[in-house]
Amino acid sequence: MATTTAGVLLGYARVSTGHQSLDQQLDALAAAGVRARDIYSDKLSGTSTREQRPGLDKLLADALPGDTIVVVGIDRLGRNAAEVMTTIRDLDNRKIVLRSLREGIDTSTAAGRMVAGVLASLAELELELGRERRSAAREARRARGQHVGRPKALSPEQAALARRMHASGEPVKTIAETLGVSPATVYRIVAEG
Repeated sequence: MATTTAGVLLGYARVSTGHQSLDQQLDALAAAGVRARDIYSDKLSGTSTREQRPGLDKLLADALPGDTIVVVGIDRLGRNAAEVMTTIRDLDNRKIVLRSLREGIDTSTAAGRMVAGVLASLAELELELGRERRSAAREARRARGQHVGRPKALSPEQAALARRMHASGEPVKTIAETLGVSPATVYRIVAEG
C-alpha cells in the first residue's frame, strides 16, 4: 500500500533516442494521477549525462519536500545504478517520495527504498553482462577475420558519387534521395572527403 503525501504529484518521462515516443510513459503517468502540466520529460541520447537532461534537472529543482515524483520505471532516472541511487538518496534526503509504477516501488517506506536499491543493482548487472556479451561477440568476429560494426551505408563507388554530386552543387537532400540514404549519411561522407 503506497503512502500518500500532502505534496504535489510530479511525473518524469525519458526516452533514449529522439525517434522514440514518450506517449506510453505520459499515458501511464496520467493514469497514476499526475497532471499533464506537472510532467517533465527528456528525449536524449542514451549516453547523455545527467547535466544534459534539462527535464530531470528542472524536475529536481522544482520538487519540494512532501512532493511525490512518479516514474514509469526507476531506470528512467539514470543510465546506471549509481546515478539512479544518487537521485533516490537525494530525493530521500529532501523528503521527496519516489514512486515507480513498473516495479511498484514507493520510497516513503524502508522496504520501498531497499527494493529500489536491489532493482537498480540488478539493472546495472544486466547492462554490464550485455556489454560483456557484445564485446565477446565482437572479439569472436575479429578472431575469424569478419567485419565488426555496422555495415557501410554506401559502397566506395557510391560515396565517391555522393562527393562528386555535392561538389557539383547538388542539394544534400537530392543526393540522399538518389542514393537511398539519410542526409546525415551524405554529410558524413562529404566531411570524410
